[in-house]
Amino acid sequence: MTTNLDPGPLSAMRLLLVEDDRDAAEYLRKAFREAGHVVDHAADGEEGLALALDGKYDVMVVDRMLPARDGLSLVTELRGRGHTTPVLILSALGQVDDRVQGLRAGGDDYLPKPYAFTELLARVEALSRRGVSQGAETVYKVGDLELDRLAHRVTRSGKEIQLQPREFRLLEYLMRHAGQVVTRTMLLENVWDYHFDPQTNVIDVHVSRLRAKIDKGFDVTLIHTVRGAGYMVRAGLA
Repeated sequence: MTTNLDPGPLSAMRLLLVEDDRDAAEYLRKAFREAGHVVDHAADGEEGLALALDGKYDVMVVDRMLPARDGLSLVTELRGRGHTTPVLILSALGQVDDRVQGLRAGGDDYLPKPYAFTELLARVEALSRRGVSQGAETVYKVGDLELDRLAHRVTRSGKEIQLQPREFRLLEYLMRHAGQVVTRTMLLENVWDYHFDPQTNVIDVHVSRLRAKIDKGFDVTLIHTVRGAGYMVRAGLA
């Protein structure tokens, strides 16, 4: 598999990767992260189903052969529950009948192994655009703050605010959960893709920088610290 990456014009996607092969999963997580995207990983079908039902993803990448629950069963269950998140199925089974089974189970695309990562990335991006065109939320608003995922643009009171990629992802995640407490663990896992505590002040530094850009010069504070819990984006919080 090759790793010549071309991130393209899309903003950061939130992806769910369901893959039981540890080496393949680590490779894909790293490659998607290098392309600017956030990846959650599940190592079996049951864990994948639980994450898919609990989270909001732009695209799911699901291996067909999984322990606990196979990939086709996972996708069928999701579709039966009304979930419309685009799904790309990966499989060593690449015959026409295999691909037809995957698509009829509810998959949106089917990529046989072996594959080039550049093709996988292009297909995932295409599925993400399809999901957006079908009505996925692309603009978040909190008070006079607005974040446009497609245009990769942030404005407050009509004034554009320039953010670095990580700051944009941080603000997007906070706004996606507006009015809710977002813990440090949630930020580490979903913005930095860390599944351990690096024992640094990386979150505090980035939140401080984000506050300086989002709240400084405005009467109403939008980014709040919830002592002992985490952070919250909300307008009008005392």
